[in-house]
Amino acid sequence: MTDLSPTRRQSRFWLYAPFGLLVVLAAAWSGFWFYVHGRTVAEIDKALAKEAERGRSWTCNNRTVRGFPFRIEVRCDSLALTSTRWGDAVRVETGPVLAVGQIYSPGLVILEATSPARVSLPEGRSLDITWKQLDASLAWRDPQRFALVAAEPNATLTTPGQAAENWRAASLETHLRRNPDRPATDQAVDIALSAKGTVLPVIDALLGTTDAGTIDLQATLTQSEAFRQGFNPDALETWRNANGVLDITRLATTKGAARIDGSGQLLLDPTHHVGGDLQLAAAGIQQIGGVRVGNLLGGLGGLLGGRGGSAAATAPGLTPLPPVSLREGRVFLGPIRLPLKPLQPLY
Repeated sequence: MTDLSPTRRQSRFWLYAPFGLLVVLAAAWSGFWFYVHGRTVAEIDKALAKEAERGRSWTCNNRTVRGFPFRIEVRCDSLALTSTRWGDAVRVETGPVLAVGQIYSPGLVILEATSPARVSLPEGRSLDITWKQLDASLAWRDPQRFALVAAEPNATLTTPGQAAENWRAASLETHLRRNPDRPATDQAVDIALSAKGTVLPVIDALLGTTDAGTIDLQATLTQSEAFRQGFNPDALETWRNANGVLDITRLATTKGAARIDGSGQLLLDPTHHVGGDLQLAAAGIQQIGGVRVGNLLGGLGGLLGGRGGSAAATAPGLTPLPPVSLREGRVFLGPIRLPLKPLQPLY
């Protein structure tokens, strides 16, 4: 006998449910991204307004905010900063700049900048900077940190009536991190800097050679909150008044056959020059500031007993040097002032 009862149709809900859920999630994520997009634009405009109140005007030409669905990308065809806070106008101009933040990694921003950059300074001075590639990252969650990597950076300082000064390196890498072990009152930031293939006029004049060199620096900067307002005269004066110092725990540099290791402390003196003392040891150096090392050490040996920095003196193969002191723009090796061009005040 044939069963003529109607057949129950199987529900297709579970067949279409995953696709429906996917559509809902996509719509929710799109809404969230556009919310973050709007907040980003609002925060940028708010920050630019605050900067304008402080005498700093930022111009981001053809600004776009994109990156859907997983990133927020802020792009400027060029970026310019004009500051009149300290009287004479200072202007900084760069090529295209890109800032990228991942939606799933808040608190971290990756920066890319395209060469060149130009800094127009008072009294007709200018600083032209080029590089092959420049990337940076900024994290403002604990521990706060900043990193910058540049390939083939080159800077030329032009001053009317003087020969241009050129600084360059094959590579430059810098890392900053808030020190979690020092007391909060120290406002300490650890700094690590490494540069290869460096050519620096001041070092060339000091050692009497134009050979390319390397620099490896590890230091701690105290009272760093002063630089939240930028690297400018106001910030430097605030840092000086707060008794901020740069504690150099390790300085290792080579230049041709010459090698210098050491440590020390730098600060800003009342004349706004870099001051401080360094304890150094060296090898392969023929002269310092136009003075032959052999004659210098021979003349100072009896007076100073060959004393150098205790940390540097322990390095194998190095000879301790008399203390190096910076005083009001002048460089002293022990009690002898070196015949070098005076250092300029920072502001």
